[in-house]
Amino acid sequence: MRPEDLLCPGPSGLYSPLGDFYVDPVRPVPRALVTHGHSDHARAGHQAVLATAETLKIMAVRYGADFAGATQAMPLGETIRIGEVAVTFQPAGHVLGSAQIVVEARGCRIVVSGDYKRRPDPTCASFHPVPCDVFITEATFGLPVFRHPSDAHEIGKLLASLEAFPERAHLVGAYPLGKAQRVIRLLRDAGYDRTIHIHGALEKLCRLYEKEGVALGPLAPATVETGRKAEFAGAVVVGPPSAFSDLWARRFPDPVPAFASGWMTIRQRAKQRGVELPLILSDHADWDELTATIAELGPAEVWVTHGREEALVRWCELAGIRARPLHLVGYEDEGEE
Repeated sequence: MRPEDLLCPGPSGLYSPLGDFYVDPVRPVPRALVTHGHSDHARAGHQAVLATAETLKIMAVRYGADFAGATQAMPLGETIRIGEVAVTFQPAGHVLGSAQIVVEARGCRIVVSGDYKRRPDPTCASFHPVPCDVFITEATFGLPVFRHPSDAHEIGKLLASLEAFPERAHLVGAYPLGKAQRVIRLLRDAGYDRTIHIHGALEKLCRLYEKEGVALGPLAPATVETGRKAEFAGAVVVGPPSAFSDLWARRFPDPVPAFASGWMTIRQRAKQRGVELPLILSDHADWDELTATIAELGPAEVWVTHGREEALVRWCELAGIRARPLHLVGYEDEGEE
């Protein structure tokens, strides 16, 4: 069977004719299988949604309890049949609840990675490699320039700055879903036990992470009242990157603007955003992780869904692997992860 008979790209996203379902559709559909909770993959309005229990909870927090007509929680590692297709969810290592979706029929296996990374993350289950005929991969950081340093190194930069500038608040821009909780947990694992202040946009998701067993330590609202500005000297404040360009950020004492993102590899990008302390922390695979994953899985074909498609396609061709870009529309780098 041709892989395209099992899963093929269309205007609404990847569609399975044999199962009559979509994977991460970009518009409302009758049946959606969702890899994870970021809004460029998880949208409201579907008639039915199949996802991990954590992803369903994240969607409910972000969109309200009635985000879909019906929902079904899919345990990791279990297999169900949808039409002629066997469907299994496996961990993707991206954010809480993130999954790869494995679809199989008539002797053909396709793995839809969604977004993923390979390095350990204390806030979510690690990527589970699944050998396959076709691997559908992202390529957000699909250029050789993107080789992310260790998490410990980047958190060490933040801790060193806190020690060097105890009179300044450190404002860490981090995407509210996944990145913010990971930064907080990495600080805790590095021995930082002081209260961390969070923007209101992070509160519900941090609370959900803690309910799901991810300990974040003492947190408090990042609210600066008249006469209390000095209390934030030397404090860590975590919030969405967009918040640091408005009046909210100016309330803190001589703040150190920091930004946790894989894009901080590009110095000019950090400079343009006024970032004094760039932290190269990404929830996506870097170039080495992308290429190593493809080599490990040994697929006959690689389809690249979004990001820097051409470079990864070319790498596959040079490695003797058939590859093509899917040019799917609607998947952005939400929150600059």
